[in-house]
Amino acid sequence: MRRSALVLALATSAALVAACSSMSNPFSSSSSASASPMSFFVTSKNPGKGADFGGLAGADQYCQSLASAAGAGGKTWRAYLSTTGAGSVNARDRIGRGPWMNAKGETIAGSVDELHGTNRLTKQTALTERGEVVAGRGDAVNMHDVLTGSTPDGRASTATGDTTCGNWTKSGEGSAIVGHHDRTGLNEEPPAKSWNSSHGSRGCGLDALKATGGDGRLYCFAAN
Repeated sequence: MRRSALVLALATSAALVAACSSMSNPFSSSSSASASPMSFFVTSKNPGKGADFGGLAGADQYCQSLASAAGAGGKTWRAYLSTTGAGSVNARDRIGRGPWMNAKGETIAGSVDELHGTNRLTKQTALTERGEVVAGRGDAVNMHDVLTGSTPDGRASTATGDTTCGNWTKSGEGSAIVGHHDRTGLNEEPPAKSWNSSHGSRGCGLDALKATGGDGRLYCFAAN
């Protein structure tokens, strides 16, 4: 009887330890991807071909892959990019309705209108999918340019010339509109503070994008 009671006590103790361990580590289950509050991030790096993402589909897939690696792959991710020409696409129309939160759970905008108005995007809130701050103006290396190809209200540009690096298929000559994730620039004029429409890049390759003040990053939003 004593031996049976001891075995039962040990089994009960092990079960309690396992249950506590599971409760203390909410990311131990397969539901961790859908549990992540993150619905917005700045890409932590460029895949290697500058502004050539293989078009919108390739850019979306890149956002999806980074989100998945960060435990937020259960959502549908879209790159905040516009395209021009026949069948032009507005970045604001492809990212869902909001609200959007960064990797720390901080809300950066509650709706599309707020995103393009009084949003909460700053250097401290425009974090990568890893929750890291991106270097900006004043840091040793400035990487505040983020590719968008968009006007301040999030639409495709009607300006002459290339504004989207060939609709995100070029890594050589061309240009793309970029925004400043840190909302700073060479002066205090509105374009310098724009998160999505500050100026055009010097080219579409990584070297040209770095020379302009960035390194080919994107804004990614969860559309659902």
